[in-house]
Amino acid sequence: MPNAHPTATRYDSPSIILHWLSAFLIVLQFVLGETWHWPPRPIHHLMVVAHLSIGVILSVLIPLRLWWRITRGRHFAAQLAPVDRFFTLGMESSLYGLLCAEIVLGYAWRWGAGQAISFFGLLIHAPFAPLPHETVVIFKTLHSWTAWLIIGLACGHALAALVHQYLLKDGVLARMLPHRTPTTP
Repeated sequence: MPNAHPTATRYDSPSIILHWLSAFLIVLQFVLGETWHWPPRPIHHLMVVAHLSIGVILSVLIPLRLWWRITRGRHFAAQLAPVDRFFTLGMESSLYGLLCAEIVLGYAWRWGAGQAISFFGLLIHAPFAPLPHETVVIFKTLHSWTAWLIIGLACGHALAALVHQYLLKDGVLARMLPHRTPTTP
């Protein structure tokens, strides 16, 4: 059962660590994916392998984060006004859903093209035969669009946290900060 803690003012440490680690890796993934075509071959290859390796890490980290959030993580949604709760849960659900879809699309694109996924040099081969080129192009396109959608929603999420911190002064951002910060307005 989720950890409600009506008197708590901060998220639990695993939630904070998983949140910021996920955020960092997702932004890094996006930057690598959007810029790997700029440098010449040796650097380009390293960027692709880094993107694939981080993708494998995220394919473990995101379900772990979701499991922790559902089973053990501290929740504050019950303390929110109904409109705030609606938007908070909507944003959270959208991001988790899109992240899971992005992971599946990444594997489908790579394996569908008949290519192994490199996890720091260890090759993870496709469990199925290569797919038709048109299908692979669809997976690639959806992977790209989903990445942009995730980044857009994450920016909205960050903006909302800043609005709460600096305009509403309600301490919402401080709940997720990794260091001891006063959480009362």
